[in-house]
Amino acid sequence: MSQPNAPQPAKLVIGIFTTDQQLINPVLTNLTKLFGEIDLASPWIPFDYTSYYEREMGPGLMRRMTAFKPLIAQEDLAEIKLKTNALEQEFSIKDKRCVNIDPGFMLRERFVLATGKNFAHRIYIGNRIYADLTLIFQKGSFQSLPWTYPDYKAPGMQSFLYQVRNKYIKDITEMES
Repeated sequence: MSQPNAPQPAKLVIGIFTTDQQLINPVLTNLTKLFGEIDLASPWIPFDYTSYYEREMGPGLMRRMTAFKPLIAQEDLAEIKLKTNALEQEFSIKDKRCVNIDPGFMLRERFVLATGKNFAHRIYIGNRIYADLTLIFQKGSFQSLPWTYPDYKAPGMQSFLYQVRNKYIKDITEMES
């Protein structure tokens, strides 16, 4: 019989994409008020995705990834997603988002994103939010899955996620000792 164990805390990672790079500072200010100090931030990464977001937000989307210093409880991901959804609404104009904010978390073995959209591989975590297993870490590298979004397979994104994972391992090791 397996014995339930408390899950380890996770590293909060939030992706922000927009066509208006001037929005990044006010969005980051709000995120730090909600989730604490930023630990790591990526440079702007071109966001080459489907026209799904361009219809609402326009062409020329750019993404910025951030990881936060405070570790989070994994079970808090649904509530975090609701808070980032509310922040998206604050920055909306005429019911159109000007910024998309995607929270997730990093563990040693996986990277998970939160979403409001159900699909076969997504697990319901409460508050109308699902967890999307985006990448797994095996044999020394991130492994994509059949449903992994193309931008999370890209070398620039994975380079940032390796930095986040390494920082997470350092943080969790310090916490455990």
